[in-house]
Amino acid sequence: MPMKTFAQHEPLTDAEFDRIGKFLKSCKDNKAMNLEELDGFFAALIAGPETVMPSEYLPEVFGGEMSDACEFDSLNEANEILGLMMRHWNTIAAILHKDEVYVPMLLEDENGVVHGNDWARGFMRGMGMLHDGWAELVNDEEHSGCMVPVFMLYHEHDEDPEMRPEPISRERREDIIAYIAAGLLGAYRYFRSQRQANAGTYRPEPRRSTPKVGRNDPCPCGSGKKYKRCCGSASIH
Repeated sequence: MPMKTFAQHEPLTDAEFDRIGKFLKSCKDNKAMNLEELDGFFAALIAGPETVMPSEYLPEVFGGEMSDACEFDSLNEANEILGLMMRHWNTIAAILHKDEVYVPMLLEDENGVVHGNDWARGFMRGMGMLHDGWAELVNDEEHSGCMVPVFMLYHEHDEDPEMRPEPISRERREDIIAYIAAGLLGAYRYFRSQRQANAGTYRPEPRRSTPKVGRNDPCPCGSGKKYKRCCGSASIH
């Protein structure tokens, strides 16, 4: 029977999300993101002002360089995990590119309640990778409101009581999560309009923060494998 192939934008199944989640939990020192945090992190990187390369953001996902933080059973498993992440990245990107609302993937607690704090933490980590660009939006009085729902969930349990919002009821939390989804699209539109306005000064290719890697060179993600056998065969765009 031929192996089933998936379109790059086909959403992950529940079983595939579970596969990623279990692998992330297996990474060393419990420093890897969970699925909810990963979703928020990817959303911020996709919506943000510039392209971020996998060699930069994968260590954030795994809690360190892949070669140190992860133990892949085989090259096939490495490509499987990276391929699943690629598909989820592309799913988010495709929805935002169509100017549609992407609904965050949130995990339920043992009581079946969705909180969204991990998603907000992931999103803030994504913002931190392009701090200066996101600062322009946060300081833009006309458009910064789209980020308020993220900040509310991020600071809900802040050690500094002055940073915490008012207690959030279950009904209000549902509204905040809905506003987060709308705010994500707002941020994407904000940076897209900036890119379009400055199209004449942008190079046609995404800006690289790392040198171009040959297919037989070591993979820049730090796995120790050749690029063509690692991110080169399951690169996340």
